[in-house]
Amino acid sequence: MKTILPAIRLSVVLMLICGIVYPMVTTAAAQLLFPAEANGSLITQNEKVIGSSLLAQEVKSPAMFQPRASNASYDPTASAGSNRAVASEEYVGEMKDKIAQLRQENPALQQIPADLVTGSGSGLDPDLSPEAAKAQIPRISQATGLREQQLVELVEAHVQGRQLGIFGEPRVNVTALNLALTAELN
Repeated sequence: MKTILPAIRLSVVLMLICGIVYPMVTTAAAQLLFPAEANGSLITQNEKVIGSSLLAQEVKSPAMFQPRASNASYDPTASAGSNRAVASEEYVGEMKDKIAQLRQENPALQQIPADLVTGSGSGLDPDLSPEAAKAQIPRISQATGLREQQLVELVEAHVQGRQLGIFGEPRVNVTALNLALTAELN
């Protein structure tokens, strides 16, 4: 009994601290310091949530920029990579199919940036390289009637640099880019 009561008291105190106090303090701090990020980096349009800047969304229109391929069918509850070895016949065949489809959709495409045919590790990467976004410009120009130079300027206006100037690669958020494209069309 001498050891059971202190153990129970300690367990209750730790449950209160770790299960209630700590989560409340961290949630309050996040809401105070980084409210947009704490709420999922949501993108709204006309006071309606249309997505998150952290997750790719499926785009089927040839008049819009296409995101990276998703092995999770763009379902955030099913985040997954392909887990295929790059030397496997299945992976090579899949890449050939994706390249053929991409060339069919983008006949003017000479060089194919890797991120247009490969999925990300999570299957939900919202960003493309600037080169991958620019590779889609001829198709979008033809579908929308916008000048290619106008679309190049739109892409360049949405390029995000390296984080803190050294981490990562320059990137373009496809959802933000498509919102700007939609605004340009209207």
